[in-house]
Amino acid sequence: MRPAIPTAGRPWTAIQGDLEASKRADYSWKQGRLAVYFYYLDDALHRVQQEAYKAFWTENNLGQRAFPSLKRLEEEVVGMGLSLMHAPDTAGGTFTSGGSESIFLSILAARERARAERGLAPGRGNIVIPDSAHLTFDRACWYLGLESRRIPVGEDLRADVAAMECAIDSETIALVGSAPCYPFGVFDPIAPLAALAERHGLWMHVDACVGGFLSPFVARLGHPVPGWDFRVPGVTAISADIHKHGMAPKGASLLLVRDEALRRFHRFESRAWQRGPYAAYTTQGTRPGGAVAAAWAVMQYLGEEGYLDCARRIMDAKRVMTEGIAGIQGLSVLEPSDLSLFVYRATDPALDIGKVAAALDARGWLPGRQQQPDGMHLHLNPVHAEVAEDYLRDLRAAVEEARGGATARVAAETRTY
Repeated sequence: MRPAIPTAGRPWTAIQGDLEASKRADYSWKQGRLAVYFYYLDDALHRVQQEAYKAFWTENNLGQRAFPSLKRLEEEVVGMGLSLMHAPDTAGGTFTSGGSESIFLSILAARERARAERGLAPGRGNIVIPDSAHLTFDRACWYLGLESRRIPVGEDLRADVAAMECAIDSETIALVGSAPCYPFGVFDPIAPLAALAERHGLWMHVDACVGGFLSPFVARLGHPVPGWDFRVPGVTAISADIHKHGMAPKGASLLLVRDEALRRFHRFESRAWQRGPYAAYTTQGTRPGGAVAAAWAVMQYLGEEGYLDCARRIMDAKRVMTEGIAGIQGLSVLEPSDLSLFVYRATDPALDIGKVAAALDARGWLPGRQQQPDGMHLHLNPVHAEVAEDYLRDLRAAVEEARGGATARVAAETRTY
């Protein structure tokens, strides 16, 4: 039977109990039992997120004339993102609800610029992307009436620049590179891609939804990080999620552009109703003020030292886990892997990685299955430094169980940003 609003209201204690009960089957993110969907440091930061969000939970960020506080906070968040990614003084940015919206707005701007400056006809246009790029680019093309041309990555799992150049034609409006890509955790060669975009007069988008707020600090710790930000000539736009390694609550992301004037290409404005002018830079109308306030508060609370600590924990966890996995007979870590993501797989034909995943699931770990190659996908955040050895212990037991022929069913997953 379809649920209906109750005739009479219920007391909060009863509602609260139902909500708590509804989460009993969830995987424990606080204990690091999954490596997707969440980013957690500790309870102290969690309280900062909650309190800052609550302080602005009623304010609507659409109405910045009514709430100039939100205008100031948003401008400061955007400014901090631009500074972190070495943007020029001419640059600008937009606070969005997540990586999907940031990517959508960037591809929209690329299309509108091509229409304005090159006379691109409606219903025409394509973007050229490596096949490791996030499927949100395809979704944006579906919305916007564009073609997405996915080009196979090279043997090093990075974008094949020469092959991508061969796919460019007179209707190409943009190139895309990831920093890093989600399937493998590797950086595409952004500098050669951006140079290619410049030669052809194309919009160059760097998807740093994962790496934007992590790789600057990983680099400061001495780990090699390829060039990817606005220091690379030809980079037009960057998407970077604050609600990933920026450690802010959902949903908070940035679309940053090299020139503030480029934002006009994703700005909607109309007077075609009785109310008067309406203008927006985002796909949203009403926007939660709490998301902006919480992002600002987290950036103030952590500071560079806090972000460096998060990066150190993540890279320490990755080292422990990848070395431990490599030491388990029949498993190997897929190389290369540049940042917080990596994939491991079975190298022994007699070892079924699906059974390993099922055995981990039975021990309370959400298995992140990778389709190509058939393996396990992990996206680490700071809390995994505390549970890395626990994971390895259970993984060893899961491999033994899989070799013994034990079976279990793992529910299919749909992964998104």
